[in-house]
Order: sequence, then C-alpha cells, then structure tokens
Amino acid sequence: MRRIGVLLPAVADDAEYQARFGAFLQGLALLGWSIGRNVRIDIRWATTDATEIRRHAAELAALAPDVILAHGSATVGPMLQATRTVPIVFPVVVDPVGAGLVDSLARPGGNATGFMNFEYSIGGKWLELLKQIAPRVTRAAVFRDPATPTGIGQFGVIQAAAPSLRVEVNPVDARDAGEIERAVVAFARPANGGLIVPAGAAAQLHRDLIIMLAARHKLPAVYSDRSFVAAGGLISYGPDFVDQYRRAAGYVDRILKGEKPADLPVQAPTKFETVLNLKTAKALGLDVPSSILSIADEVLE
Repeated sequence: MRRIGVLLPAVADDAEYQARFGAFLQGLALLGWSIGRNVRIDIRWATTDATEIRRHAAELAALAPDVILAHGSATVGPMLQATRTVPIVFPVVVDPVGAGLVDSLARPGGNATGFMNFEYSIGGKWLELLKQIAPRVTRAAVFRDPATPTGIGQFGVIQAAAPSLRVEVNPVDARDAGEIERAVVAFARPANGGLIVPAGAAAQLHRDLIIMLAARHKLPAVYSDRSFVAAGGLISYGPDFVDQYRRAAGYVDRILKGEKPADLPVQAPTKFETVLNLKTAKALGLDVPSSILSIADEVLE
C-alpha cells in the first residue's frame, strides 16, 4: 500500500477543485492505482489561509507519504519548508524558478517538480482579449503582488504589449482587501477602464472581492483561470487545470515507481481554454463580438 498526500488551497465543496482532483484520481486509476487496494490518499483542504496551509503542510509531512500533490506556490512553499525529503508534485505553479521552488525547469534539483501555469508571454494575450471584448477600454489596471517576482514579471509583459494596443496600464498592488478596494475605486473614477487579473495567490485569495468590485464599477475584466468566470467574472484565458491535474498523476506514478523529482523536468501547459460568462457580459452592457464567441471553449449563461 503506497501513500499519497494531497494539499489543496480550497474548501472541500469547491466545485473547481473537486473537478481537478477528480481528474487526478482518474489519471491514477488509468495507471493502475486503486484507492484501498494499492494506494491510500490523505487529502487536506487547507483553504487559502496561510496559517491553515502551514498547519496542514506540517501534518502531511509528519505522515511521511511516498509523494505529495500540492497546488500553487503559496502551498508548495510551505510544503517545502515542512519537508525536503518527501517528493512533491505541483499540478500548477506560476513561476517555479522565480518562486525558488526548483533550481531550473530542466533539472529541478530538489524534492519538487510538476507543471507551470504558462510562460510570461500570455500577459499580452490577456490585454488583447480585453480590447477584443471591450474595444472602448483605453486604461487597464493590472493586479500584481509586488512581493513576488511573478507579479512583477507578468506586469512587465503586459506593459510591453500596451503601446501597440493603445492602452495605458497601471499596476494595482494586491496585498490585502483594503488596498485592493481603494485602488479599484480610485481607478474606476475616469471612464474607459478595464481590469487584468493575472495568476497568483493574492488574486485567488481575494477572488470574490475582485469580481464584486469589477461588477460594481462596471469594469470589464480578464482573468487567468476558469474559476473566476465560474464565480461571476467576465472572461478568462489560461491553462486547462483539469488537464494538468490529470498529467500530474503521471508524475506521481513515476515517482511511486522509483524516479526522483529532481530528475523530472517541470513541464509547460499543453491545453489552454477561453471561458466566457455571457450573463456578466450583458450586465456590463457589452455586445460580445463573434470573434470571441468563436474562440470560447466554454460559454456560461
């Protein structure tokens, strides 16, 4: 009987994470792993609270499982603080090298490896998508965590793409709820504004607040993953996380069969998806162009 630990920054009834975890289990089953027969899974739903994540990370490390699945740098970081010996597979991390989780993408070097969200060039795509769905936008506020290299890096790419699209971009620091609300209220006063919400732990933590502020101030917003759109956001473009959880099962299988995370390269996404919330578009008074409807992988009514 092998043992797999799972640490997720969500509540147990989160539909998005349930779908992702289900894909992971499906991937394991296809590789011959059956819960109760040859594998046991200890899962911890840690929410997005940093204290809870650290507590659950310590608990899982103490169980000394054969491998741990952990989502995102805000979860993998504490997991690495709790153990430098138990192998860790991450299905999603924005920039594992920048976050200090691995030595390099080709040779991770330590006890963690897995899958990236995307390359930084995706930032230009978010800005293009914002202009497509809301052509009147001439100003964009870009959420970022100034304490992380990924936040600064993602903003830099968007800033570089802005002149060709004739959009002025402004960074919005997303350290806490009060700072986010003050920044959005101030940004929304002049007309023709829009929001870009890149991937990151801070954006995920304040997801509902950001969506509420975008709706209240009639700001079209582009997000990095489907969960924001399912919660009422306008549109997202990013990797298919369900697919990445399924692929992560392959790395867990290889580690259970004797391979070392240090030797398994960090992989980039292979599937991306565009998700549109039509109800939110109507509430914002947007006439969604056919070009957006044609590329949308999923349209939520």
